Amino acid sequence: MTISNSVNKAARIIREGGVIAYPTEGVFGFGCLPDSWDAVKRILDIKQRDADAGLVLIAANLEQLDGWAELPAGCTAADLYSSLQRPVTWVVPADPAVPAWIRGKHDSIAVRLTAHPVARALCVAADSPLVSTSANESGRPPARNQLVLRRLFGDRVDFIVPGENGGAQGASEIRDLATGRVFRAGSS
Repeated sequence: MTISNSVNKAARIIREGGVIAYPTEGVFGFGCLPDSWDAVKRILDIKQRDADAGLVLIAANLEQLDGWAELPAGCTAADLYSSLQRPVTWVVPADPAVPAWIRGKHDSIAVRLTAHPVARALCVAADSPLVSTSANESGRPPARNQLVLRRLFGDRVDFIVPGENGGAQGASEIRDLATGRVFRAGSS
């Protein structure tokens, strides 16, 4: 199956409420449509993660974040687009309509514009931002290759999109867009 066919199959699965695993800039991630509570709940169960923590959304472009994220005062779209140079997830104010299962106990939301070709193609094919959380159980190392991913989670996701992670050595940095405060250091 070609990457293009795999991306289209994955997009169909998530549009039908499914959960996928896919390569990102540094680790494999679990993903689904962010407005599907059932799919998000499955991911939280797989990860054994508390919903209060919130989840990251990735997008192919700023327009996909309409209705999800707002730019803080004094910040511009160019600030968000800087994550295309190196993987940085930005914490920004959440649109008031964002469900708690995405933002957790916060008034903010974590978003990243992705330059990874497969992750970006998934967002385009789904015509939506995607939940993007590392493929691991909470507190455990994330899967960095398909062999480990299949062994640990192959029976718990609906599809694993083939591909390689990008050049980052781990999960993305998480940083507040308005203040620059680092919540999680990245490894690029």
